[in-house]
Amino acid sequence: MSAAQHSSFVRPNQLVGRRSLLKGLGIGAVALAGAPLLAACGGGSSSSSNSLTFGSGSSDDVPKRAYEAVIAAFKSKTGNNVTANVVPHNDFQNKINTYLQGSPDDAFTWFAGYRMQYYAQKGLLASIDDVWDKIGGNFSDALKKASTGADGKKYLVPNYNYPWGFFYRKSLWQAKGYAEPKTFDELKALCATMKKDGLIPIGFADKDGWPAMGTFDYINMRLNGFQFHTDLCAHKESWDQKKVSDVFDTWKALLPYQDPAALGQTWQDAAGALAAKKTGMYLLGSFLTQQFTDPAILADIEFLPFPSIAVEGQESVEAPIDGLMLSKKGGQNQAARDFVNFIGTPEGQNAYYKVDTSNLPTAKGADTSSYSTLSKKLSETIANAKNLSQFFDRDALPAMASNVMIPALQSFIKDGSVDVKNLESQAKTLYAAQ
Repeated sequence: MSAAQHSSFVRPNQLVGRRSLLKGLGIGAVALAGAPLLAACGGGSSSSSNSLTFGSGSSDDVPKRAYEAVIAAFKSKTGNNVTANVVPHNDFQNKINTYLQGSPDDAFTWFAGYRMQYYAQKGLLASIDDVWDKIGGNFSDALKKASTGADGKKYLVPNYNYPWGFFYRKSLWQAKGYAEPKTFDELKALCATMKKDGLIPIGFADKDGWPAMGTFDYINMRLNGFQFHTDLCAHKESWDQKKVSDVFDTWKALLPYQDPAALGQTWQDAAGALAAKKTGMYLLGSFLTQQFTDPAILADIEFLPFPSIAVEGQESVEAPIDGLMLSKKGGQNQAARDFVNFIGTPEGQNAYYKVDTSNLPTAKGADTSSYSTLSKKLSETIANAKNLSQFFDRDALPAMASNVMIPALQSFIKDGSVDVKNLESQAKTLYAAQ
């Protein structure tokens, strides 16, 4: 997700009273720091050979408990202790640059793609080729490639991935007689019908800046193809061209159908509206289902791949890969290497999935026997895709995603206007500085 490169930190003593810094988890020797800002986590490599620190941006309840389960399983298997520092998701991303240059944890949660390669090139990560020598057989070639830096070394162990698409409640669609749209024209027609029926056709939330990137990515890939998406993110293609303008012009057709409160609500807010049947569908990643704690609602959720528009049908799927990496300091800690190795095994990923079923394990041999009908469909969607994109702010330069794209998309959502010449001017400056 998005990562504005802010450098300001809240001092730990300013946090006292807002939230206790340490909370017992009831899982052995693990301590969980719930500090609201990244400044409160970190501390570098543990001095003990059988302990490590783990920085996590998985702060929502379900993924937080899933990593607690992984840590407990790791401790049971190895006897190693893990001190986990959990930071609110957006704060973790927004502070990652300064975090890695300060006193980072040994291991930490992060993403595949350019966001991994960028910090590897800055010399802020430890390569883990030795770990991959042990677990490499557990992953597909696509996952291996996504975990590899520009220097050819491995820096990430994938834990899970999750497709983006439209999610909706089956019972609502059945009651209204809605059919799944296969094309963009069918999508627009369905939205018009939903609006007449008193629904907000497309749930939408962009208070945090990053969710709108998913819509941009899909329309761009459906209009211009996967390679153009990749090249635009790398600034091998210009922003000041008709292909980019066409993306926004096509998107304009959906603006009247998207939640008008988008800029003031989080993705969790929009998930609640979908659960309450106030919205007809919602474009987001499958982590959306973490919010549905009522089994009846979760069982009522269906997934719809983004409809085709022009060049490639539905061949490309936005399916970001999340996993674990080691900081430069953490690379000196064998316990930390053992920890990222563990998450690359079926055993480690099974421990995670038992708690968080919204994300799909990436390791071959992981237990899929408990997959729900929805999980099976999500898995098949990824397996059948010819191309997997990571997500704009993972495929692009961090500063381009955070400092340029977020305000541009939020402005577009507000009034339907965008200045592609300005986007290109800023892109030239930022990419030239790398």
